[in-house]
Amino acid sequence: MFAHIRQKVLFNIVVKYGKHRKYSTPAVSEFNSIESIYPPIEDMSFKAKYKRKRQAWYEEIKNLETVEEKLFKINMPRYYGWKSLILKEHVVPYNSLSHAQYFTRTHIVKESGLPAYYNTVISIEQLDKIVQSIKSDIEDNIIFEHCIRRREHEMKVDKFPLDENIKALDRKINMEEIISKALIQRINRTVLIHLASENPHLLQTEIDFEPRLEASWFMGGLNPPNFVRNFRKSIKFLKEFVDDSVDLPVQYIGQPVMHLRCKHPLRQIIPLSDCENPDLEVPTFKLNPKMLTYALEKKHLTNIPGFWPGDENEFGFLSYHNCTYLQTRPEKYNDTSTALTVQAIMASYSWLLSQACYQGFSTFNDITYPLTTQTIITNGQWWSFFVYQLNTTLVHSEYADENPKRNICWVTEPMKLFDKIENEKVHGLNEEVLKTLIKFYMNIPEERIGVELKPYLGKSVKVIADIEHNERRNWLEKQYKHLVANRPRHRRIPEIYDWQKIYIIKHKTRPMDKKREPWEFGIKMYKRTLDDHQPTYIPKCLRENPKKKKIGRWAKTYYR
Repeated sequence: MFAHIRQKVLFNIVVKYGKHRKYSTPAVSEFNSIESIYPPIEDMSFKAKYKRKRQAWYEEIKNLETVEEKLFKINMPRYYGWKSLILKEHVVPYNSLSHAQYFTRTHIVKESGLPAYYNTVISIEQLDKIVQSIKSDIEDNIIFEHCIRRREHEMKVDKFPLDENIKALDRKINMEEIISKALIQRINRTVLIHLASENPHLLQTEIDFEPRLEASWFMGGLNPPNFVRNFRKSIKFLKEFVDDSVDLPVQYIGQPVMHLRCKHPLRQIIPLSDCENPDLEVPTFKLNPKMLTYALEKKHLTNIPGFWPGDENEFGFLSYHNCTYLQTRPEKYNDTSTALTVQAIMASYSWLLSQACYQGFSTFNDITYPLTTQTIITNGQWWSFFVYQLNTTLVHSEYADENPKRNICWVTEPMKLFDKIENEKVHGLNEEVLKTLIKFYMNIPEERIGVELKPYLGKSVKVIADIEHNERRNWLEKQYKHLVANRPRHRRIPEIYDWQKIYIIKHKTRPMDKKREPWEFGIKMYKRTLDDHQPTYIPKCLRENPKKKKIGRWAKTYYR
């Protein structure tokens, strides 16, 4: 009966709506002529989905307008900071050159010396003339800092006396550091006095004394640690990825003596296409960096090249660093030249990377043009010169091994500025050191014509200070300064103590204990996001609508 009724209803519908419907022949032919378009077939494997998720995050960072907001986005996944590898300038472990090269994707030019480009910076006759004119002033600077100037008030007072030998070594290192810093500043002042009148780029150069240098990036291609391998083994669909490489956040903290900055970048040494030459070898280092005595620490990733975003002179010209830490290295290492190279690679790469981040690039969005810097490492007597060209910032995930671009570093052997000082007189002043130093100062920065320096920043809004909305600008500025200060949170990170791991998790001998910690409820506090916090409370008298209790109680946030 019901089948009969359904057939009758269907017949009536067809008669009512389909009886007078007509289709013309041209419509059918036109429909057949249209080519079918299908959406792309996506790979639904775990690795493919994870890669698409990461690429979407990279695009979000790329599309943000301001420099500071990009840094917010990188730190957004971790409220307490990323567990990062901490690299400090004056901590250079033994046999760490391959690690430094792999972590920065740097090729060291085998032939010792500066690039051939520096032979054309200044003529030989003019170079000799300048050296002879400043030679006596350099000698006076050396004599004044080593023999005449009093240092007792500058020495650090040791409140906890140690062994006499250790105390004497500390005082010697402290004294050498003070003299080297003062001598660097005097020599820089002397060179600028002699050269600035005929070189306008030196008049416009800005100088920073002991600036704050920090840089951060994500390093890929590393072997997974044991706890990651065990976690992957415990999950069925991750067992096939047990040995896949992992990414590691890296935070560099530098201690430069002086920075010189210019409005325009230095000229590139080699074209960007030449850095893809496969003959430019970069060693691999896939082991856990802990084996080199490096430490891991939770920190917010920061990029600070010695100044805040928005400064006009935003490109590095020359940086000075001291190497007094070499006196604490055991003599059996016998690796002074290698340690200096490691220090120069890390310092140069970090300074250029932080400058690139101020141009809108990041560790996930590669630079579109090369950046160059000049680095000097000295203790006052021994001088080493380095030239570094940054060609790529992509060293994470698969780019650690597959990125065809390499960063290039030119190295000179350590040279003595003088042999000794006797009776307030300098003996054996090396003019080759002065010639190399003058070449660095005579390297004129050039404006990149036809190159967009900030392709990933907004057209009118490039830094927080450009935002017209007062409340949003002030909020972002305050939060940015708080983020880069890297102060610990006012509440500690919940952790699992050893007795809890033994009695509650492993052996389950305390089932009646009250659950108090977040991990007991399945909450992973170390994955708390940066914006996961209570906004600032607004008192009732300061609200826009005081009569409405639940409206306007909390201040707005502008994380995006």
